[in-house]
Amino acid sequence: MHKKMNKNRANLLLSCQEKPGIISTVSNFLLEHKANIVQFDQHTTDPQSGTIFIRVAFDLEDFASSFMKLEQGLALISQGHAMNWRLSNENKKKRMAIFVSRADHCLMELLWRWKSEEILVDIPMVISNHPLLREAVEAYDIPFYHIPVSAETKEEAERRALELMKNKVDFIVLARYMQILSPDFISRYPNRIINIHHSFLPAFIGANPYERAFERGVKLIGATAHYVTNDLDEGPIIQQDVLRVNHRYTTEELKVAGRHVERIVLAEAVSWHIEDKVLTHGNKTIVFT
Repeated sequence: MHKKMNKNRANLLLSCQEKPGIISTVSNFLLEHKANIVQFDQHTTDPQSGTIFIRVAFDLEDFASSFMKLEQGLALISQGHAMNWRLSNENKKKRMAIFVSRADHCLMELLWRWKSEEILVDIPMVISNHPLLREAVEAYDIPFYHIPVSAETKEEAERRALELMKNKVDFIVLARYMQILSPDFISRYPNRIINIHHSFLPAFIGANPYERAFERGVKLIGATAHYVTNDLDEGPIIQQDVLRVNHRYTTEELKVAGRHVERIVLAEAVSWHIEDKVLTHGNKTIVFT
């Protein structure tokens, strides 16, 4: 679906301790700034003493000056309610770097959606530890950087990638990038690195998971997209999905099915991140879709 940017649209995401009047405070604040609310979502972990999460999409007239006044006002009211908040401008595209290794299915899904404007984002670069996908990426007029990685060069490779991305990238997508990122690298982009991996195969970690899944006769395969943390594959989950399979599937057919669900799950997670629909809470996410 082709999406269009709304030059007057802004999104506010916030969280704070639940108490009477929070929703009214937020609504009245936006009303005072002549914001036209088009969508209001909220979730409370506990109505009495939990945390409330709010996402509001709204339109502003005289956008530039109104947006700046909103930021100033939010800084003030957040102090009285101990709010964590983020205000975004839909007219300003986020900048996404894609990291990839050899497999191209997740990469090509993202590039196709970007080209067809299903995801409204800029892609300043694709970084890979292998040169195989250079031609495919450069066909989209996107810069491709080959940074080899080995145990001996890992630190230098990450340093080079960080230099390439400096002041050019807002978040990173690991589109089947088969390298573990260091804690230092992850700390530069907290809750801004999205990874995809096969899920519902928890017994088959490491190499060749689909071969071992085939040997066990699994009936479900799936994928999980999540934010990257220092705990490998245990960061806050953004999206998951599964496909049902049966004894008739060969190993290769399991891989094909797995690639299909991986690229859809990753693309959805990326889209929700771009559209500011995801809030993190500890090791969980609240996703307003």
